[in-house]
Amino acid sequence: MRQLRRSRHRLLALLGTAALALAGAVALPGTAQAANILTNPGFETGSLSPWSCSGNLGSIVSSPVHGGSKALAGAVSSSDNAQCTQTVSVQPNTTYSLKGWVRGSYVYLGVDGGASTWTSSPSAYSQLSVSFTTGASQTSAKIYVHGWYAQGTYYADDISLDGPGGGGGSDTQAPTAPTGLTSTGKTSSSVSLSWAASSDNVGVTAYDIYSGSNQLLSVSGTSATVSGLSASTAYTFTVKARDAAGNTSGASNSVSVTTNAGGGGGTGFKQAAPYLYEGWGDPPNPTTVMNATGAKWFTMAFVLDSGGCTPSWDSSRPLTGGVDQTAINQIRSAGGDIVPSFGGWQGSKLGANCSSASALAGALQKVIDAYGLKAIDMDIENTDEFENEAVQAKILTALKTVKANNPGLRTIVTFGTSTTGPTYYGNRLIEQAQSLNANIDVFTIMPFDFGGGSDMYGNTVNAAEGLKTKLKSTFGWDDATAYSHIGISGMNGLSDQQENTTPAIWTQIRDWSNTHHIARLAYWSVNRDRSCPGGGVVSNCSGISQSTWQFTSITAGFTG
Repeated sequence: MRQLRRSRHRLLALLGTAALALAGAVALPGTAQAANILTNPGFETGSLSPWSCSGNLGSIVSSPVHGGSKALAGAVSSSDNAQCTQTVSVQPNTTYSLKGWVRGSYVYLGVDGGASTWTSSPSAYSQLSVSFTTGASQTSAKIYVHGWYAQGTYYADDISLDGPGGGGGSDTQAPTAPTGLTSTGKTSSSVSLSWAASSDNVGVTAYDIYSGSNQLLSVSGTSATVSGLSASTAYTFTVKARDAAGNTSGASNSVSVTTNAGGGGGTGFKQAAPYLYEGWGDPPNPTTVMNATGAKWFTMAFVLDSGGCTPSWDSSRPLTGGVDQTAINQIRSAGGDIVPSFGGWQGSKLGANCSSASALAGALQKVIDAYGLKAIDMDIENTDEFENEAVQAKILTALKTVKANNPGLRTIVTFGTSTTGPTYYGNRLIEQAQSLNANIDVFTIMPFDFGGGSDMYGNTVNAAEGLKTKLKSTFGWDDATAYSHIGISGMNGLSDQQENTTPAIWTQIRDWSNTHHIARLAYWSVNRDRSCPGGGVVSNCSGISQSTWQFTSITAGFTG
């Protein structure tokens, strides 16, 4: 790669007590002992189970946390307070102490049908505490935490219910496996399921819905709708039953469902998002560009590692509060949005430096939380990431994790290509994505720096067709579905290797992309979307004759 290419890619319990007194033959409530009887109280398993959240609005996040490395996030809406519950076995006529650490506006902690408490602590975790006494014949209690309508996402962590478990913890019998799992309906982004009830010696309290090994949500009844799915994509579901003691059944029969096609026969995800980089190249004011071109999305480069698997812009600029956030705020104020690009050709990359897939997922989650992202892009290049199959797998596993933890999030991988389609390592990346069930939304190729060649339209189309063929053979997709998972990210004007993509050629590429209903069109970069004929390969202009922001205007015409 030449210097411009390298420049482009330098750029990611306390226990409760109660007095016990006896007076004559009157029995007073027993005292809770110092034992937390909740399962997964700090969400450190990385999944919701055995918690169940209304509206599929609960997820596990890596930041902000109170203790450990995970916490619960409840994405409150205007019509749903994102209540998350866990039902446990308790002993009758006994006092229990419920505590938990929460963060957000108006966060509640309590027991269903009994005592509760709340606080407003939007900028830091604070502890809530409440005690309650079970009834004379009560054997289960439903603990809940929720936010308040339209008050934003809340967080909860390290929740404890101190007291003896029901029956002294004697229930070790798991429910029977659910039967008759079937799909009752589907859209381009959701699948509705139903099944026959399980039986249990005490009682079933929840059903957990899985896709592969990923738990998607928990419900109390025998039907559910799984949302946030990709269009034209095959999913396999199973269901497990769970009782109040945390005993879990075996899996139900599996059911495979392919979601409907989205608008235009694609995934339902379409993104025209040229790269904008605040690190060099006389960064333009994004509002000026948007007003002149109609562009809405930008790919912001690059999130790298600033040490210790900690994301920052270009390894040097702060994740929030700097020039990058200023640009993002301007874009969003003008009605647009951004997708951050992690990695690139050069620099200290999170994918290579984070010690594990879970650590990488935690770093990605910090950026997702910081900006409330709808999509993320992993630009996988060079020998440290693209040509390292273990790092490829780490990245794909991390993307799978954050997608499961952030319903509706779209994941994109970007990588180099030959003129005929993916190289060995590109093919390996696609095969690993299938093997890991990573559910990647868009595979974006960079059709330039081919090592020469003047037919940039023909080479780009041939590379995209080669990618389509690989996606079909790997995932078993038809042509339309394969195209709907393809992205193209070109380079305007002169590339590092003096290939010339003119405005006329880029228009041809855009029109082909629209005709074939691909998912994403991008180019490097808006910084270079200015004329300098004979200027060579430089950071702040294209090296050719063109109108200012001409490539961005062409890209804005991509609709998929």
